[in-house]
Amino acid sequence: MSLFLATLLVGLVLLLLGGALAADTTLIRSALKAFPRSAPAAYVLFGGAALWFLTRVSVLSEADFGQYRNQLLVGFAVVAVLSFFYVGEFLAVRGLAALILLAAGPLLASAYGEYAIPARLFMVSAVYLALTAALVLGAQPYRLRDAIDWLQRVPGRARWNGAALAAYGLLLVGVAFTY
Repeated sequence: MSLFLATLLVGLVLLLLGGALAADTTLIRSALKAFPRSAPAAYVLFGGAALWFLTRVSVLSEADFGQYRNQLLVGFAVVAVLSFFYVGEFLAVRGLAALILLAAGPLLASAYGEYAIPARLFMVSAVYLALTAALVLGAQPYRLRDAIDWLQRVPGRARWNGAALAAYGLLLVGVAFTY
């Protein structure tokens, strides 16, 4: 992935998320409130993260436990399927955290070694903040529910935070076209 594409994608995701928060409609408020325990979101996000991870495991080299690739693939697939039955609580949040962790690799790899382009730090900073949030939410997924409650507690708070995210996304989209 090129640095241009990585920066553009991160910018568009932030612009989309920020725009949705800034709109602050009743539909968005109710969707946000329902997200942490949403079964359809869990199937999409956790299922997508599990498939992506299993794809990564299926191409392990010999240096990365590749000789046990098939056993690892079966073991992790069983754990992923059993997660839907035994760890269903906040599975959507865990799936989102896993997707962020998996997506960070290619995004950060695109900026690796690009020291002549200091503007890459705008994208890298956003990715590292998302990684930090993903680590916290993966370990304590109920914190997303608390953060959503905090956002919706004071009128206008979601709009201001959404506007800030959208502005940073717009900045990233602009920075992407300067490379």
